[in-house]
Amino acid sequence: MSKSVVVVGLGEMGSVFARGFLRTGYTVHPVIRNMEMQAVADEISDPELVIIAVGEADLPGQLSKIPDVWKDKLVLLQNELLPKDWQQYDLDPTVISVWFEKKKGQDSKVIIPSPVYGKHAQLIFEALASIDIAVTIVADEAALLHELVLKNVYILTTNIAGLEVGGNVEQLWDEHNSVANMVASDVIRLQETLTGQTLDHTALIEGMVNAFDGDREHMCMGRSAPIRLQRALVLAAENDLSLNMLERISKL
Repeated sequence: MSKSVVVVGLGEMGSVFARGFLRTGYTVHPVIRNMEMQAVADEISDPELVIIAVGEADLPGQLSKIPDVWKDKLVLLQNELLPKDWQQYDLDPTVISVWFEKKKGQDSKVIIPSPVYGKHAQLIFEALASIDIAVTIVADEAALLHELVLKNVYILTTNIAGLEVGGNVEQLWDEHNSVANMVASDVIRLQETLTGQTLDHTALIEGMVNAFDGDREHMCMGRSAPIRLQRALVLAAENDLSLNMLERISKL
């Protein structure tokens, strides 16, 4: 009997993970919209992994109803993810910070290797390696936090700065450097507030620029950019944090 993996959400990103696990000999069981996880768990009670591949907005609703038999098998991969997002549900998932892009009708495009941490990290490494997606296994929770914050800084800075200057990341950094740095500074301050940690601003900016170098033509402003900006401002307001640059861009 083959080993099995459950993938909750079979969009572009979920399909990449499904393909990797199929390539490495697993049976993949999808959970798509209008399917109840508990009903699937009643049939597939002991999979190797349960990959939650829904979008950021849908994640809390999914985490709140994870079947008990799946709770020690979870893998999370969403953008804007921080430990508080799973800790509030008393979960201890394997987490990957995804640095590859998958668009409809196109193959996956790796920007930099994707770091992963948790008890199932090796399985994720092997599955994605089978489809030529580079992954690195990080050593501990502190390293994971840095990687998650770094991805948040990259995503939020490029999207929010892009609302003002447009273009790609090469143009953002080379031609609008002050805008990029001011937005990144606000984003890092927000991440410090949300994590309760003092973060290394220099290391995060350097990491962001390294990711820029991985795909200099990556466009800044995705379709979710306005939503990301408003979500950041709501979180800032909830925490009595003033983010002057983000507030200014929101008024454009």
